[in-house]
Amino acid sequence: MKVYFLGTGTSQGIPVIGSQNLVSKSDDPRDKRLRVSVWIHWQNHSFVIDCGPDFRQQMLASGCEKVEGILYTHEHSDHTAGLDDIRPFNFKQGNIPVYAHERVLENLKRRFDYVFETENKYPGAPSVTPIEVVNDVPFAIGDKTAIPINAYHGGLQIFGYRIDDFAYLTDVKTIEQDEINKLAGIKVLVLNALREEAHHSHLNLEEALELIDLVKPERTYLTHISHNFGFHADIQKKLPANVFVAYDNLEITV
Repeated sequence: MKVYFLGTGTSQGIPVIGSQNLVSKSDDPRDKRLRVSVWIHWQNHSFVIDCGPDFRQQMLASGCEKVEGILYTHEHSDHTAGLDDIRPFNFKQGNIPVYAHERVLENLKRRFDYVFETENKYPGAPSVTPIEVVNDVPFAIGDKTAIPINAYHGGLQIFGYRIDDFAYLTDVKTIEQDEINKLAGIKVLVLNALREEAHHSHLNLEEALELIDLVKPERTYLTHISHNFGFHADIQKKLPANVFVAYDNLEITV
């Protein structure tokens, strides 16, 4: 299974509009970060986790030609605003399954009502098949099983996902031990680490490393990186040998 990092930035991305921050002006391509998302593919199967406002650009850069489904972590715009851009996949494949918490599905139905319309649908509008994700209830994606991991983004419930020996957790601030136990034995963890300073709804570096120490994956890739964290190269120097800063267009094998 391959995991392609479509985006590794925060809700503003990097560079930040109008910012004079030195990271936003960096010439290192690893410091250019679109909104956070991954593409997971194996054999003939292809899924994405989250579909943010940079989705079109990300699909073109990655060369992804098929999306069998979208797994949503939560409803915030940087994770959902690209839903309209699934249309080229619709034209080739038909309805795209979208997997999300019931609350997230209801949010998407309000914001993208024309996508979920079943009567008098505008020709050419995107089409999806909504599938509710329920905690403690694994579900099939292709010939694999996705296990939802319940966590909290400040006070907001969100889902991470475990697929085989891979787990993806972003926008996490707190997670209970029963959910951490679902990650036992994973080889690769993707985890948010916003910056070094504390934040009310995201793990900072210290908190992320503490969680990594509890899970004990073979490798961890940090994502959802803020320009306030610093330069990619400088962050990497601060990390243990088996923890890496993810960057846009990085592809790893699990």
